[in-house]
Amino acid sequence: MLLRKALLCSILPLAATLSLNCFAVVSADQFAKYIAPAELAKLNENQKRGLEIAIEQDIVGQGWVDSQANMNMVLRNQHGDESKRELRLKALEVIGDGDKSLAIFDQPKDVQGTAFLTFSHTGEADEQWIYLPALKRVKRINSSNKSGPFMGSEFAYEDIASFEVNKYDFNFIKDENYNGMDCYVTESFPRDKNSGYTKIVTWIDKEHFRIQKADFYDRKNSLLKSLQASDYKNYLDKFWRPGISEMKNHQTGKSTIMSFKDYKFNNGFSTDDFNKNSLQRAK
Repeated sequence: MLLRKALLCSILPLAATLSLNCFAVVSADQFAKYIAPAELAKLNENQKRGLEIAIEQDIVGQGWVDSQANMNMVLRNQHGDESKRELRLKALEVIGDGDKSLAIFDQPKDVQGTAFLTFSHTGEADEQWIYLPALKRVKRINSSNKSGPFMGSEFAYEDIASFEVNKYDFNFIKDENYNGMDCYVTESFPRDKNSGYTKIVTWIDKEHFRIQKADFYDRKNSLLKSLQASDYKNYLDKFWRPGISEMKNHQTGKSTIMSFKDYKFNNGFSTDDFNKNSLQRAK
């Protein structure tokens, strides 16, 4: 399967090296981490191409080790009324599994000290816990509730977990210019029966493999909400992060804007900074 010839790259037979684009070369062994050769043979051309794009997106984003950032969240209801929240974010890259992340709420007072921990996994259900300071207890988020709203926002709990290729099936739809950028348009189909989505349609720019837009379809296959990512900045000459992520709910008229700043990498975090005990001592 070939990506666009404009990339001046090609994909060799599976037994050899797979060159997905000019930014990375994926060995057959690496490719096999995502799908068995027998399963790959069952995919049609558009499914293969969709999977290739997802793998490339995953590969170019690897190696960031750990990060932290500050985030402002603006929740807006259908009447335009707003409420604001301030958070600190920490994340740890995990080799061979999904990433770990910790979100700590600083403002307003009624949510201050609330902390949210996520263990993403590649081959099993994600694990998530929330610490509620008013109750002084840690509550586990049941995987059957992953489609529920994250702290009253338009982002679901499953949106907070890291994206893992093995948890989706893919399909390439078309090439399209979006906001002046050449993009791949792909479909992702969650394999988890507890997901709140039947599919996610994503616009990914070809130059840097950044998500520009994503449309989320609910269990009735109706358009539920759309994500717009913008104000991207490059860190360490390799890793792109959005400055703004806005989620609009088309069915309720509500929206949530997340604004990110003060990104820092290589902070020396370890798994000890991401466990249930860290939820209660997060300050």
